[in-house]
Amino acid sequence: MAKDFYDFSAELAALKQQHLYRQRQIVTGPQDVVLNSCVGPVINFCSNDYLGLANHPGVAAAFKAGVDRYGVGSGAAHLICGHTQAHHALEAELAAFTGRDRALLFSTGYMANLGVISALLGRHDVMLADRLNHASLLDGARLSGAKLKRYRHGSLEDIQQQLGLCQTKALIVSDGVFSMDGDLAPLLELATLAAANRAGLLIDDAHGLGVLGKTGGGCVEHFGFSQAQVPILMGTLGKAFGCFGAFIAGSEDLIELLIQKARTYIYTTALPAAVAEAARASLDLVQTESWRRQRLQELIMRFRAGADSRGWQLADSQTAIQPVIIGDSEQAMIISRRLLEQGIWVSAIRPPTVPAGTARLRITFTANHTDKHVDTLLAALAKVLP
Repeated sequence: MAKDFYDFSAELAALKQQHLYRQRQIVTGPQDVVLNSCVGPVINFCSNDYLGLANHPGVAAAFKAGVDRYGVGSGAAHLICGHTQAHHALEAELAAFTGRDRALLFSTGYMANLGVISALLGRHDVMLADRLNHASLLDGARLSGAKLKRYRHGSLEDIQQQLGLCQTKALIVSDGVFSMDGDLAPLLELATLAAANRAGLLIDDAHGLGVLGKTGGGCVEHFGFSQAQVPILMGTLGKAFGCFGAFIAGSEDLIELLIQKARTYIYTTALPAAVAEAARASLDLVQTESWRRQRLQELIMRFRAGADSRGWQLADSQTAIQPVIIGDSEQAMIISRRLLEQGIWVSAIRPPTVPAGTARLRITFTANHTDKHVDTLLAALAKVLP
């Protein structure tokens, strides 16, 4: 007799036994450095709201005004009747912000990555991906049917070797700031390799945009890269921007091709216009309130100095993402729970999000944290780290 399709008990039991079972925690108030959660108020060190804009009154006011003008739902896909003046204005402002010809809005970063990769590659093509890339980039290759070649993290030798074997169109794909490690991709070398081998280059700057660069332009501004050097740029609006959505920025022809071919753009309802209005307000704050990036760096340095004084080995990250590698998944979960008992919320990140044997505490900072928050975190970690 065939196995009952709906009998998921064994799979769920295996996940629990391996300490890989995931559970949601309920938040009862807005995003902030102190969250009202189901266990009471906790200091939040696991949010991607790096600049503290998710509950900014100016962004919230823009969202409310957008609802008053456009309503709640967008009603249809962008190519039907869902593309409003708010969407169009945001795309133009994002293009100017990133120094690109044009930008195209997507509903999420995941959909942006799936859409751009599947539109640009086919089953005879090759995608070269860093082993620590975000899952959406890998899934984009699977959707496209292209041959997926994964290179060792940051290994330029691996990339060069793979490019030497390519007999067809190739696309190099990398996170700009790696979401679980906080380190930066070797962008100059990637751009040089791509240009020398006539390959494409896509950089997912979800965790760099807003945080890096003089005006928050992310990795490309931090390194001073032009559109010619990084022709395909993906950015999100749900992290440092504190809103929701994502975009691809690049040349006029790139954006026009995506409008024609990106399935995750064509076949989905447009982002609500009110969200686009909120993102426009956030974009202005990202560029004009540089103190947020400066404050974020001060907090990062304070944490790293405190960790160093205690002899802890941290990952080589100067960004808002400061992982503490534990290794064992069960141990990472135990430490995370012990921190929560002290009123500190730090997520334990386990496989398959990170490689086997590298379970970790993913500590993140926002511009709204205080020095006291950081010192409280350090003291709490001192009580629970092995």
